[in-house]
Amino acid sequence: MSKPLSNAYHKLYHPNKMTLGFLPPFEPMTTQLPKMDNTLDIAKKLEAYGFGAIWLRDVMMHDLSSNDHGQLFDLWTYLGYLAANTKDIVLGTSSIVLPLRHPVRTAHIASSIERLYPERLIMGVASGDRKKDFLALGVDRDTRGEQFIQSHEILEQLLSQETPAINNDIAYIDGNEVQMMPQTNKRIPIFPTGFAQNSIDWLAQHGDGWIQYPRSPHEQEQLIYDYRYLVSQHNKEQFKPFTQTLYIDLTENPNHVPEAIPLGFRLGRNHLKELLYQYQDIGVNHLAFVPYFARRPVEDIVDELGEEIVPLFPTHNEIN
Repeated sequence: MSKPLSNAYHKLYHPNKMTLGFLPPFEPMTTQLPKMDNTLDIAKKLEAYGFGAIWLRDVMMHDLSSNDHGQLFDLWTYLGYLAANTKDIVLGTSSIVLPLRHPVRTAHIASSIERLYPERLIMGVASGDRKKDFLALGVDRDTRGEQFIQSHEILEQLLSQETPAINNDIAYIDGNEVQMMPQTNKRIPIFPTGFAQNSIDWLAQHGDGWIQYPRSPHEQEQLIYDYRYLVSQHNKEQFKPFTQTLYIDLTENPNHVPEAIPLGFRLGRNHLKELLYQYQDIGVNHLAFVPYFARRPVEDIVDELGEEIVPLFPTHNEIN
């Protein structure tokens, strides 16, 4: 029998409803590495305002030709740091690059987090795209789609089955002889990210939901429709939530008309409110703000969102 899903899932995801999160670093994106000085203070503020989740990225090498460095610190190390210094906000990975992390060790780390900080983890997983990280680890980037499927299958078995039977070229586990440790009472949700070098039909069959990149509501609506249709073809009763990010530069003028920025908008909160209702109406269940292009201090943006926007998209009650 499969374990019930962690309450982290139920806090973020209900059909026809949307919750909100944030993705650090909480500072402008430049060619310099992020300082990360304000992250814990803002994390506590996000939790106090009732944001649903904080999402961390899996970036290892400092690519000197890039201005996108993730949150600087190792994903699992920093997730543990945030978990130890906050109380109940969901902590998500967006996303663990499975071809660069052995799935058995990933399952062990995730289970450890789940036991130490129960029902706070949602695990986004990806095939990865950063050439420098693949080169640094000597991993073949061209076969990352196949590697992703293999690692995803192992991860799912280890986190959901008491006696998994795994026998392939990267792992051998006889569930009658060994067990994953530590064991968890609830199942950690796993969400594939992007297309992971695979088909939308594969994505509809695997994982507990889908994390995608920002698109306009019109474009995203078609993608969500196609995904939900395929999910229903495999299991008519199953709900699989849809998560996306959105890059925002929230202006002081609440009526600032939306202007396009990379992967998002510069806009005032009144137009943001309308946009968020559009995303909820097309089937987005969780949206994480990315402040990389913000001109205002992120602390001020969080205050405005927390006071004016979050109450309209509240985090859900847990299921016991």
